[in-house]
Amino acid sequence: MANVLEIGPGRVSLSSLAIRDLIGGIRCWPLWFIMGWQDIKQRYRRSTLGPFWLTLSMAVLIASLGVLYAKLFKMDIVNFLPFLCLGMLIWNLISTILTEGCTAFMVEERLIKQVRTPLSVHIYRLVWRNLIIFAHNVIVYVGVAVFFGLWPGIKALLFIPGLAVVLLNGGWAALLLAVICTRFRDVPQIVQSLVQVAFFLTPVIWMPKLLGEQAWMVQWNPFFAFLDVMRAPLLGRYPEPFSWIMVLLVTAVGWAVTFAVFRRFRSRIAYWL
Repeated sequence: MANVLEIGPGRVSLSSLAIRDLIGGIRCWPLWFIMGWQDIKQRYRRSTLGPFWLTLSMAVLIASLGVLYAKLFKMDIVNFLPFLCLGMLIWNLISTILTEGCTAFMVEERLIKQVRTPLSVHIYRLVWRNLIIFAHNVIVYVGVAVFFGLWPGIKALLFIPGLAVVLLNGGWAALLLAVICTRFRDVPQIVQSLVQVAFFLTPVIWMPKLLGEQAWMVQWNPFFAFLDVMRAPLLGRYPEPFSWIMVLLVTAVGWAVTFAVFRRFRSRIAYWL
């Protein structure tokens, strides 16, 4: 049968195996928690500043772009620089999860073949690692907020569900790309190109109001929705209601499609590596 596997005297459906993998990965949280920290330590071994080199480079990039684009777009730097800062930080989180998701299984080929652990462990590890880097980079926003006297107030608490839903979507996106890219090795280059194009089409370094009467168009950009639910609260504003509708819709559809793909091809991933 295509939808069941023989295991001992009984049968286990492909859906059950996929669910077991996803839940088993969550239960293995000490494993991917430690592995995520080790990834950061290994990357910056013998470095004085460690991961704060990323924070420093991000701060320099945001300051440079903020001054330049504020002049080019004739924007008030007091409003524009915090907008740009949060846009860059959140986009870096999203884009890194997408691009690293493409190789999530390939870079762990030896571990997948030699150690029997849920495949989802490698996805959770990836998302956790990038959350750590994002937490380091948030220091840049704190510095900008203090410098310009920005105080978002109680609205800043809405950032928490926004971050949670972004990470939830990062999970399905990384898992889906990991499965597809393990089978089709040219897809990572395509994804990288699409992410670069999406960066310029999304209000990361430019404000939607610059589009004038066509500003409504950005609401149909899913990336803007994810930026909005995280960025708006830290700017002292409420996210657009349509942004939450878009985010929840993408979450539901994304996980449904990803589960169907993971359910179907999970058993083949080790053979594709």
